[in-house]
Amino acid sequence: MSRLQLEIKQLIIDALGLEDIAPEDIVADEPLFGDGLGLDSVDALELGLAIQKRFGIRIDAEAKDTRKHFANVDSLTAFVEANRPAVA
Repeated sequence: MSRLQLEIKQLIIDALGLEDIAPEDIVADEPLFGDGLGLDSVDALELGLAIQKRFGIRIDAEAKDTRKHFANVDSLTAFVEANRPAVA
């Protein structure tokens, strides 16, 4: 598990108040919504805001591929890596 992946898993736990879940309990390629982690649309909004705040990324909720980026931890990690501002 990469450092960023661990950070995103911890962000999911903290932002959504998932007190009974540890980062290692979240499987990186399993869905975050529905049958996987069981998140819902309200969770998606809260998670999106937390990611924007933490990583300085603008997320367009209306974009077609936004749902794809939030499919699982792997896709979310790739999205953050590709879109976060470069550190000087």
